[in-house]
Amino acid sequence: MTSIVGCITLVLFYLMLSYITLYCIIQLQLSWKYKKKHGLPPPKVANIEEKNLPFVTIQLPIFNELYVVERLIDVVCAISYPISKLEIQVLDDSTDETTQLAHKKVSFYREEGFNITHIRRKDRKGFKAGALQYGLSLAKGEFIAIFDADFIPHPMFLKNTIPYFNRSKVGIVQTRWTHLNEFYSLITRLQAFQLNVHFSVEQTGRSTGGYFLQFNGTAGVWRRITITDAGGWKADTLTEDLDLSYRAQLKGWKITYLEQVESPAELPAEMNAFKAQQYRWMKGGAETAAKILPKLWRSDESIVNKFHGTVHLLGSTVFLFIFLSALLSLPAIYYIEIFNVNRIYLSVFFLGLLSLIAVYYIGNRLNPYYRGKKGIYGFITFVFLFITFLSLSMGMSLHNSLAVVHGYLGKRTAFIRTPKFNIEKSSDSFKKGNYTTNKIPLTTYFEAILALLFTGAVIYGIAIDQYALVIYHSLLAIGFATISYFSFRHFKWQQ
Repeated sequence: MTSIVGCITLVLFYLMLSYITLYCIIQLQLSWKYKKKHGLPPPKVANIEEKNLPFVTIQLPIFNELYVVERLIDVVCAISYPISKLEIQVLDDSTDETTQLAHKKVSFYREEGFNITHIRRKDRKGFKAGALQYGLSLAKGEFIAIFDADFIPHPMFLKNTIPYFNRSKVGIVQTRWTHLNEFYSLITRLQAFQLNVHFSVEQTGRSTGGYFLQFNGTAGVWRRITITDAGGWKADTLTEDLDLSYRAQLKGWKITYLEQVESPAELPAEMNAFKAQQYRWMKGGAETAAKILPKLWRSDESIVNKFHGTVHLLGSTVFLFIFLSALLSLPAIYYIEIFNVNRIYLSVFFLGLLSLIAVYYIGNRLNPYYRGKKGIYGFITFVFLFITFLSLSMGMSLHNSLAVVHGYLGKRTAFIRTPKFNIEKSSDSFKKGNYTTNKIPLTTYFEAILALLFTGAVIYGIAIDQYALVIYHSLLAIGFATISYFSFRHFKWQQ
């Protein structure tokens, strides 16, 4: 019986690691596409004469954005575009003082001659998707630009994006996020580290390969007819942006991704806000996969596009495999020793690690828009950030796995917004009285327990001279300990 359990455990453990390795290798292939793209001159389009510019509606979906709503309205009203061809909708579902602040700002700019409206709904039905769809029913624009509350679009945003709709089948133009508070803390550094890969390697790589892309929910422009043709905004997933992106592309519309056009935004500065954002993205990704994959597989897309679309939509499941492999690694230490398994088999999975290192090196250090340090200091910084990112990603695996499971099981949850605190420089603080966490989730306690378990696994591995998984378990122990520590600490700071 012991041998059967041991064999099943090791087979499952190796299968989990194989899935993760394959995922990393596919990411490396996108990196190759990304580098290939940067060997070519950037795309050029002719500027549009002012008299020929189309009418544009800018939608600003907000919910309890006390600290950033005034900044948002100010910067959007500073966008360089003919005022006679611009409409701004402040889609306000707020339940706090945000509404008064928004109303005051809107009234000020209306007196200045702007076509700006403060739109309130009876309820928050459909959350962000519901607000966007309601605003669309009132909008006059041929094109719809969308900005979340934490974004500060460049004054030339519309003039830098609208010309790319020169082809009739281009339905969406997405720009690259940059980070207002990247260097605020280690937490924001690591978020930027990951997002830089998404907005360089993943988005540009998929674009170069002709694969499915995604609208990232903000800092982009839609051709209005694309939204309606694809069925409009739906609230049956928490990632309404990913959902509509795929429905539009399956209808034949194309997404143009502009890596060269920057859209600065605020990163979550405290752990619980970050975890809330991750839960929404992971659960919404799983919900969208369950909804869209059958349509993708039945479509007339090529096998290659179906494969890459499937990998893209299943992206959030990698955390489930990371967490399951972590749990299986605990008994695996024992069974590897009992069965005297040759450790050389584990070295195969270093291909995944090497692929991941290459992806993050390309997406950060070799990214032409990289703002970090160069030279040897920059390389040392990269090594530190990568190891820390790897460890904390493992530490987030329980939290994100639950989100993925909830998504595939169809568990209904509210759209939990990510609090923004108007943090741009090191002296700014998120220790404010509003938008605090009401209670510590049970998962945070389990993360602390897992930190102790994997610490014990490290000690056990050393005690029996079985070092194959010591580094792996050390990263898991540090990751779970760090995630739980900051979850507890940031909760305490906000009380």
